[in-house]
Amino acid sequence: MAGMSQPDTSVPQSARIWNYWLGGSYNFPVDRGAGAEYLKVFPGISELARESRRYLTRAVTWLAGEAGITQFLDAGAGLPAADNTHQIVQRTNPAARVVYVDKDPYVLENGRLMLEGTTGVTYAEADLQNPTTVLAAAARDLDLSRPLALILNGVLGHIPSTAEARHIVSTLVAGLASGSYASISDGSLQEQQDAGINLAQDAYNTSGAVPYNLRTPAEFAEFFTGLELVPPGIVPLVRWRPEPGDDQSSTDQYGGIGRKP
Repeated sequence: MAGMSQPDTSVPQSARIWNYWLGGSYNFPVDRGAGAEYLKVFPGISELARESRRYLTRAVTWLAGEAGITQFLDAGAGLPAADNTHQIVQRTNPAARVVYVDKDPYVLENGRLMLEGTTGVTYAEADLQNPTTVLAAAARDLDLSRPLALILNGVLGHIPSTAEARHIVSTLVAGLASGSYASISDGSLQEQQDAGINLAQDAYNTSGAVPYNLRTPAEFAEFFTGLELVPPGIVPLVRWRPEPGDDQSSTDQYGGIGRKP
């Protein structure tokens, strides 16, 4: 991290906490403290983080392979971790282009350092809560007149209201060409759920990090309004095209892929 601008380490930051849960090194004591407190109340959070990455791998592999998508827009990308979107994509199609978008200076700086020497991949600055700026940033490197894949992996929970999150998704999708896809995943809120995750989430939301709002599966499904769902539809992440032998018992996160007609 030498030579980089100094981030604010007085409060925990969600991307750095997530990086800590994934076993990464892009985090600070304040982030590890908040992440460790969450683990004390709900030890399963590290496995949920890994489930989210495994879903991303399966979804992006399908999009780059079977769906034939050659352009990817990963919005609210967060910090580098194992198997980033561009690495998954370029294993299938080395010529594919990927744009990561985030608003956090620390994320942007680390992302750009990570990508030095990598072709076809950029980190762009834009705020997901202003989706027109996300589209403008993407348009500098991607052709929005052609189909692309929009990736919203574990980020819409940071949007305070479901109505605002729906607006963000609908605005982004409206700016994409017919034949584009949206892969969306997030944590969920259910009637039958480990009480630990709710207690841990409440504590996390008061830690100083940007709060993460759990939504019901029905609320989550609203993000796909107007899209044609790719089988198996909107399901727990572990049940979206799992690999043989995968544990499919968890229902704490939901995801799906929709195609713009």
